[in-house]
Amino acid sequence: MPTCRNREGRAMTPTPDSLLIRTIRDRRTIQEFNGMPIARSTLLNLLDNAVWAPFHSKKEPWRFILFTGEGRTIFADAILKTRPEAFVQQFGAQIHDTYCRRIPVHLIVIMHSALPPKAWEEALAATAALIQNIQLLAWEQGIGVVWKTTAFNEDSSFRSAAGVTPNEKIVGTLHMGYFDPQDKPAPKPRTAAVDLLTVIEGNHSDNC
Repeated sequence: MPTCRNREGRAMTPTPDSLLIRTIRDRRTIQEFNGMPIARSTLLNLLDNAVWAPFHSKKEPWRFILFTGEGRTIFADAILKTRPEAFVQQFGAQIHDTYCRRIPVHLIVIMHSALPPKAWEEALAATAALIQNIQLLAWEQGIGVVWKTTAFNEDSSFRSAAGVTPNEKIVGTLHMGYFDPQDKPAPKPRTAAVDLLTVIEGNHSDNC
């Protein structure tokens, strides 16, 4: 592993078992939660640290809407507003059970979207980086996250019922909760970076 140096010139060799590397490699998408509530202070602490993601604009482009406790009913009802009445009659109770009992927290991560195209892309990239921060910080505390970009995020009925304005884009709906170790999924294989990297040196390029 290559050696890099800090500002004082001291060698810094990252180790394979460093906390950051372990957290990045160990994190999984979690969809089965054990029902234990997440304290409001824990969630606020996660967000206070996650907002240190890089952003390009003068002002942070994101905000959050949190549904927890009885507020989860509002979230479930917002989803059902996007469905035909026949679906609501047949599956409404199941939707409420899923989103009001099985999942402790729903966090909508929103970006300001009334922007020129380049600024819009930069805001989206920054907010996505913020969401990854949330996932990693949550994982360190034994909290699982599934990042959803479900179709209802774009539905005007859901957006209005959930409190999202016309000048905002939902970058992700995060379902969050503590989970039991046996519910941690196995890792999916990753392609080695060397197989994806093109190196350009001098006047020619070559694959590693």
